[in-house]
Amino acid sequence: MQRESQVKTLVERERKLLPRLGTRKLYHQLRESLSASQIRFGRDQLFDLMRKHRMLIVPKRRYVQTTMSKHWLRKYPNLAKDLKVTRPDQLWVSDITYLKTDEGNCYLNLVTDAYSRKIMGYAIADNMEAVEMKKAFQMAVKCSMNGLEGLIHHSDRGLQYCSAEYTSIARFNHINISMTENSDPYENALAERMNKTMKEEFGLGNILPSRKLAGHLVDEAVQLYNNYRPHLSLQMQTPEYIYKQKSQSQKQLGSL
Repeated sequence: MQRESQVKTLVERERKLLPRLGTRKLYHQLRESLSASQIRFGRDQLFDLMRKHRMLIVPKRRYVQTTMSKHWLRKYPNLAKDLKVTRPDQLWVSDITYLKTDEGNCYLNLVTDAYSRKIMGYAIADNMEAVEMKKAFQMAVKCSMNGLEGLIHHSDRGLQYCSAEYTSIARFNHINISMTENSDPYENALAERMNKTMKEEFGLGNILPSRKLAGHLVDEAVQLYNNYRPHLSLQMQTPEYIYKQKSQSQKQLGSL
């Protein structure tokens, strides 16, 4: 019982940073602490402990439409379909989601690097207008460690992404524009999954007291996601680590 209590305390400490971190990733985060405390505790045992104390994560289901694709602006072909992503800054995916507050909804645009899963840029505002949402794209451009020419920016066919304000950033930086061809969310699955992760694991799916607090929580969530949260598809490394490691190795190869 003492060992179980110690592990539960370690879990609660991790959950203060990432309240909805899944058990597999949580076990990865705990391994060093368990070893330092000389506690032998397997992953299945951790699942049992979490189940016993009702600490397993239950998915939330909510939906508000944020895509307005019935418009006259130019729509671009899907360049991301069947693309094999082998390096950072080859493909960025983007999507807009809503956050609920007591002051009304606000909207979050994320631009994510498909290779490293790093959030390259983000913007939050009380409306979905392109002049606000494009700030995420601009941030991503500034954060890139690699050349942008040939990069693909993939999104749905929403009004914001088709606007001159948004597409002009791509043209100026020689970035190719790619969009979904249908309303199938699988055509932009990674971006959709990023929204879900932000809401379910970082508390952004709750009704927040104010838009100002929502902005602060988004800042914190992006930093934790990029630099602390382990990623299953990255062999439990963080997006920031993978992005920098691969970018640096590419530069070294390019200098040979």
